[in-house]
Amino acid sequence: MTPFDPESIIHLVDDDEAIRVAISRLLSAAGFSVRTYSCAGEFLIAFDEATISGCLILDLHLPGPDGMALYEALRKRGFDLPTLFLTGRGDIASSVRALKAGASDFLTKPIRGEALIEAIRNALLADETKRAQRELRAELTTRFKLLNERERKVLEGILRGMLNKQIASELALSERTIKSARASAMHKLDVKSLPELARLAQQSGLLPGSSAAVG
Repeated sequence: MTPFDPESIIHLVDDDEAIRVAISRLLSAAGFSVRTYSCAGEFLIAFDEATISGCLILDLHLPGPDGMALYEALRKRGFDLPTLFLTGRGDIASSVRALKAGASDFLTKPIRGEALIEAIRNALLADETKRAQRELRAELTTRFKLLNERERKVLEGILRGMLNKQIASELALSERTIKSARASAMHKLDVKSLPELARLAQQSGLLPGSSAAVG
């Protein structure tokens, strides 16, 4: 069974019915849920960005709009599901174009079942990592929004390596005020130390100088 989200679905778009059946059986036996489509239009009819999940496997040479045209159109709509391209006529130019466009992998038919499953697992794992990073950034953004302007400026100074008295001089405030703003900001961000603050700022990218503050 796959260790990934049970709601993840492998969407296979290929005009060859025999290949659709073979891959569908292979992936179902490996524990994946699979949906198949014979052309780009059939996939687009079923496409719902809010509910489509998992991984997309695209035959590069589809009738009508080919796999690359479909993928590029989806990307313009904000589609970012991991995508594997399959082709029986693989070439370097097509593979480079697919990977530059953001595809997870480019595989040539006939492909071994183990290689396809491994490629899917790698794509899903990379996608889980990317989604986790997005969720973390969203959470950190929410936390940083709790800071007022003074607290942000104090933290910016801290992350530039400035001392409290230097920040106080720059902002024309007392050291006591700086210490208070610093303590309030760290409480709002739920951090207990400067290294933890630096890591948080680096992960969020929301404060100037954050990358330079982390050793």
